[in-house]
Amino acid sequence: MTASAKRLLSYSLKAAILVLAFIFIYRRIDSNENLRRFESLIANIDRNRAIFVMSCVFLLMLINWILESLKWKYLTRELVSITTWQAIEAVFCGLTWAVFTPNRIGEYGGRVMFLPNRKRIHGIFAMAVGSFGQNVITNVLGLSALMWFAFTYLNINIAISLALSLAALGFMALLLVFYFNIGWLVTLLNRIKFLEKYHRFFDIMARYHTTELLNIMWFCLTRFFVFSFQYFLVIHLLIPSVPVFPMMMMVFILFFVQSALPSLDLLDVGVRSMTASAFFAYITDQNIAVMAAVSSIWFINLIVPAILGSVFVLKLRFFDRSS
Repeated sequence: MTASAKRLLSYSLKAAILVLAFIFIYRRIDSNENLRRFESLIANIDRNRAIFVMSCVFLLMLINWILESLKWKYLTRELVSITTWQAIEAVFCGLTWAVFTPNRIGEYGGRVMFLPNRKRIHGIFAMAVGSFGQNVITNVLGLSALMWFAFTYLNINIAISLALSLAALGFMALLLVFYFNIGWLVTLLNRIKFLEKYHRFFDIMARYHTTELLNIMWFCLTRFFVFSFQYFLVIHLLIPSVPVFPMMMMVFILFFVQSALPSLDLLDVGVRSMTASAFFAYITDQNIAVMAAVSSIWFINLIVPAILGSVFVLKLRFFDRSS
């Protein structure tokens, strides 16, 4: 392929990504009744208080994705040295790709395109380690909250309670053991014959030892509490009467259910809203306010960064990045 043909194809791919992203974003915002409900609810709250809280939520969104960028920089140091700004560009670009791809799979592509050509596939497996760490945190805290919910609100006998507790604790232990011994997974993958040609890519995961994995886990844990605090701020703003501890337990359950279900980022808000509505019904009758809060955070955490990331899509190099 000639240089001019590559350049034309590169421009076409960038244009296609941006058009798809903005079509999906427009359709979901236009059809999201809960966002309009949020606007209506917040209009009845003291203006200065509402502005302060939502500004904090926006600031926490930036902190959340900057933490993810620092985690990405830490993960890729095994492959190549990148600056913090390059990591931020990659993360936000990935968010633009994520909005129109199932299970946010496009986020991988958006990020690794900022790596040198020969490191991009390695980058996918490095990112997988970070995603695994985030899922471990979400599942461990989510299952803990789910056990609390079962004991508090469901009328189940002692035998079933014990069985569920043992199953949940066993699963949490398994996740932690596999995460801190991720080399076991690499060994397993290396034994699969038809995957032989990919062994050199799997091996990148085995480079992360306990100290590195613990540091990655701290990034994941900090991010988890940052976006949990966002939910606290918005729900407390709309429904100040909801007690804090049950509220946060429901938020942890929301994250757990959301992580367990396959979805498209832009359709994901419906899953979030229905899940939140079902569980929060045990602690408040303000169903509309709960769904409105969830939609507002979805908009700030995913749609706004995806729009910001569109700027960095223009910087992608599909063919001519040095190795």
